[in-house]
Amino acid sequence: MAEETELDLNETKDEPSTGTAVATTGDDDDEDAHRTASDLETVFDIPVQVSAVLGRSRMQVSQLMRIGKGAVVELDRKVGEAIDIYVNNRLVARGEVVVVDDRLGVTMTEIIKGNRG
Repeated sequence: MAEETELDLNETKDEPSTGTAVATTGDDDDEDAHRTASDLETVFDIPVQVSAVLGRSRMQVSQLMRIGKGAVVELDRKVGEAIDIYVNNRLVARGEVVVVDDRLGVTMTEIIKGNRG
């Protein structure tokens, strides 16, 4: 039976940007302790939902029904405060909004290491 190995891709953030990600399994005796991005090719085509949340607001349905064009909804964040980046509804990073050409983008400033339960 094949041994299962859990890869922690968060450990790749300190690697140089060479186009190849290296993840460790924690087992130094194993020859397969280092994996490359090509080893993960089977998951590259799996679609994920990425969301960048600028902030949140709570209101009653009656307030929501009164919102019209040009209305301003106050969010729970301050200008310049980090935004939350979710992948498949799981918080994975925090970042900043950037402008790339004529589009908005997000740059990650902090990777969130969560519990894997």
